[in-house]
Amino acid sequence: MTYIAPSLLAADFANLQRDIEIINSSKADWFHVDIMDGVFVPNISYGMPVVEAIGKHAKKPLDVHLMIVQPERYIDTFFNLGAAVISVHIEACPHLHRIIHYIKSLGIKAGVALNPHTSIDGIRDIIADVDVVNLMSVNPGFGGQKFIPRTLHKIAALKTIIKAENLSTLIEIDGGVSLSNYQEIIAAGADVLVAGNCVFGASNPVQAIAEMKG
Repeated sequence: MTYIAPSLLAADFANLQRDIEIINSSKADWFHVDIMDGVFVPNISYGMPVVEAIGKHAKKPLDVHLMIVQPERYIDTFFNLGAAVISVHIEACPHLHRIIHYIKSLGIKAGVALNPHTSIDGIRDIIADVDVVNLMSVNPGFGGQKFIPRTLHKIAALKTIIKAENLSTLIEIDGGVSLSNYQEIIAAGADVLVAGNCVFGASNPVQAIAEMKG
């Protein structure tokens, strides 16, 4: 099964409820919610009031991606706002094991995100505890970037580890996913596709999601 997680960063913020309702009516599985602080990444997205508003209308789980420094300060906040998945960046977490286990103690899925330059070797010792590994396939901070081809090798290598250890960890791909490359991304071993512009920029977002969903 392939999960489709439309990224609300690519939605029309002036018509956010409308775009949320479009996703509600589609075959999408999650809403991908990017939280950026302007420090860990060179952009600021939206904060707690917007996530609260999203949660009031979303009928699918919220996949919250914390692209922020010291993410441990906000785990409880986003949990209380309805996050079903919370992913933190390995580059921002010197005490990753502690944070992952705290997220899991809340009864939700815990994810680890890796920037394009970060090797998957860094999560070998914790992957059995992780529900989702988010491989960034663009440099984080901005939507609309092109997919980094080298990511396909990382997906395949990570899938090999997951299978060898008989784990159920999901591989999430975030950045540059399109209707022209989603099939090779899935073929490499991806389980979750974060789709931004290719959904909200489509003439028919519901149809675009259905095509990727298969």
